[in-house]
Amino acid sequence: MSTGPQENAGFLLWHVTLRWQRVVVAALAPLDLTHVQFVLLANLWWHNTHDDEDPNQLALARYAGTDVKMTSQVLRKLEAKGLIVREVDPDDTRARRLQVTPRGAALAQQAIAEVQRVNGKFFAPAGDPAAVLAMLRSLAEPP
Repeated sequence: MSTGPQENAGFLLWHVTLRWQRVVVAALAPLDLTHVQFVLLANLWWHNTHDDEDPNQLALARYAGTDVKMTSQVLRKLEAKGLIVREVDPDDTRARRLQVTPRGAALAQQAIAEVQRVNGKFFAPAGDPAAVLAMLRSLAEPP
């Protein structure tokens, strides 16, 4: 007996992801951030403020799970907007150390709050937020 796409977890996950991305993109638009810009800015802000770390572009790409070349291009756009600074790493002149500017930090916090609000509303039908996070963590971990 063959099952249709609506009975396939991967198919459903694909559609859930697309729907969630549309909601996040819409929430970020008034802040003049793309989804990828948000992910990189929020990750950088987190590492600068919570880990007291100024990661380089490669480390940030790894943290965020983004392509290294694309990360570099997006970081240049964030720098042009005055949200981050990229400085030559004294330990490796090929690398750039990254830091959010005060304006970038304020925007990162505002965007994080907005995305958290949107996420709360989006995932509410899935039930207990802690259980949803636990399930997503288990699915996100590599085998």
